[in-house]
Amino acid sequence: MDDAQLLRYSRHILLPELGLEAQERFAAAHALIVGAGGLGAPAAQFLGAAGVGTLTLCDQDAVDLTNLQRQILYATPDVGTPKVSAAQARLAAINPEVRVTTVAQRVGPDELAPLVERADVVLDCSDNFQTRHAVNAACVRHRRPLVSGAAIGFDGQISVYDTRRPDAPCYACVFP
Repeated sequence: MDDAQLLRYSRHILLPELGLEAQERFAAAHALIVGAGGLGAPAAQFLGAAGVGTLTLCDQDAVDLTNLQRQILYATPDVGTPKVSAAQARLAAINPEVRVTTVAQRVGPDELAPLVERADVVLDCSDNFQTRHAVNAACVRHRRPLVSGAAIGFDGQISVYDTRRPDAPCYACVFP
């Protein structure tokens, strides 16, 4: 880690629960984020700012004016731009060291298999059950941990499924 990186991540490094080794693991990590809306946009922003080395963002939507009050990664000039493109540009401005790859489409089982296989962790921030179940199935198949979040109105939930263990419950166990 060079001097600029030590300065950028100094607040993490000073935390006894993290330190230099954890920050280096962040830099080597790859997170797949499915959905770049109300949950995925801030998740990407925080992971990018924290120095997670590679982020892959999947979303088929464009930024809409109605997104801006809650999807804080985007700004007015982004309206009409694919969310993943706007997110990629903003994340580069926040932390140019983070590699951001994008998939500007709704992902299903065929697209998810190689994406999940390359990731260390998967965040399901999608807004439909078909995608949620496809993400879960890919995580189970490739033994990747799944962080699943959902929100509607003022209600939300988050679950973590450690699908690295073959006997561990998964999203389909809870929501068949």
